[in-house]
Amino acid sequence: MSELGELDSVKQVCEQLREQISCDFVGLAMQNEAGPDVRWHYASGNLNDKYKRITVRFGKGIAGKIISSGSSMMIEEFPNNITGKVTDYPINLAEKLVSTYAVPLFFNAVPKGVLLVGKREKYVFSEQEQEIVQDSASLLEQLLLGHIL
Repeated sequence: MSELGELDSVKQVCEQLREQISCDFVGLAMQNEAGPDVRWHYASGNLNDKYKRITVRFGKGIAGKIISSGSSMMIEEFPNNITGKVTDYPINLAEKLVSTYAVPLFFNAVPKGVLLVGKREKYVFSEQEQEIVQDSASLLEQLLLGHIL
């Protein structure tokens, strides 16, 4: 699964999403094939390559929480009003993200991935922007289906 970030179709969807909603960062995380850990596979608009080294436990961090709950999540002003410790959000820390919106990617009706958009300033993602992120997530599910299964 390590080659997901190298797929041109994945890059294209992420770059297009970043432009479409004018966000600073788009990231794609997937649960490892073996074990419950979650790893970031691709990023657009990243400040550095730290995301490649971030692995979170199932249920921890934004990615782990999205996959364990199977529902979307918005943070409007990190680190204010978060659940848990600041260090539970390594992608926010590594990329200096203040506002994020993340949605799960489903494979065989099971959440296995996360699509996250972020801004480096306080921001509330509109319903229209949230729909665009959901649409991009659906597209990524279709593109990645053959690579996951």
